[in-house]
Amino acid sequence: MRLSDLLRLRPVPGAGLLLTLTRRCPLSCAHCSTASTMSGEEPDGGHLLRFVGSFGAADRPEVLLLTGGEPLLRPELTTALAVAARAAGTRSALLSGMFFARSGRVPGRIMRAVTAVDHFSASLDAHHEREVPRADVLRAVREIRDAGVPVSFHLTGSGPGDPYLAEVTAEIRREFADRVPMLVTEVRPLGRAAAWAGAARVLPDGDRPLPCALAAWPVVAFDGTVLACCNQRAVDARPAPAHLRLGHIAEDGWPAVRRRSGASPVLRMVRAAGPVHLYARHGDGGAGGEGGYCASCHRLERHPGVLAGAARDGAGPVGELLDAEAARRQTAAGPVALVRRHGCAPYADLVALDGDPR
Repeated sequence: MRLSDLLRLRPVPGAGLLLTLTRRCPLSCAHCSTASTMSGEEPDGGHLLRFVGSFGAADRPEVLLLTGGEPLLRPELTTALAVAARAAGTRSALLSGMFFARSGRVPGRIMRAVTAVDHFSASLDAHHEREVPRADVLRAVREIRDAGVPVSFHLTGSGPGDPYLAEVTAEIRREFADRVPMLVTEVRPLGRAAAWAGAARVLPDGDRPLPCALAAWPVVAFDGTVLACCNQRAVDARPAPAHLRLGHIAEDGWPAVRRRSGASPVLRMVRAAGPVHLYARHGDGGAGGEGGYCASCHRLERHPGVLAGAARDGAGPVGELLDAEAARRQTAAGPVALVRRHGCAPYADLVALDGDPR
């Protein structure tokens, strides 16, 4: 599975599931959005396996994205989840901080987990490089690629003008002859970066409809709660906003979670029009702009009139059609357009460096 294949599905409701295996991580990167440590929480492995085991041939996500923390701290669980997903027809991808690359080789337990998934992505940025040298990361990624696993890099910088991004993307392009894609994003003021990163980039939406693709795939949080949104503040908030809570893996299976996500009138309108537009449409436009696009969604339950209006707009066949049309348009625009909006726009084309035939 190529990176562009994964990103092309990102706006499609229920096409993917993000599963956090653990908040633990042996690295202490200054920009970590989850503020991970080695004492972090993690969902019960048995519950995770039961949840993925609820995938069926006729009702399953197309993609299972395994993340953390550092998911490869649980390599046997990673392997078991990837195998269970594949049995139902679901492909899997994994994002790693590459702690294991410091050993000079990919350890056997890690390699077994990595070769069980359908795509492997390595995090690399100036903060990671203080803990794991770039040369070690490139060497490990080449070893994984040589084992037949499609690979990519997830790079993070301070913004379009960050000289680090220009330098590291150029080196990766040379090292892999333009055959390994890169997803480039910007540091957000979340987790450990909240104390020093600049304000989050404000999307130029005004009050016009601007669909939210990031509410399309359910997310299993570190405590097993299933959320409709992958924004870190939404994942960590307890109690979670009611319109974003889809269930818990100790109690629910994939079919119930997918059904709740797809049938929720409010989530349909968040995906189809975006939260800021809902405030403008239902008479509370000033409140919608406070704190930015994502924060306005998290605050919806504090504005019952807006929430009720969204529920009316998204109900029934009309709401279902609006949701489907928004997904169709974003999918047709392609993965590069998606990254221009949500990532670091000048580097968006790098997600399409998928010339690797494997």
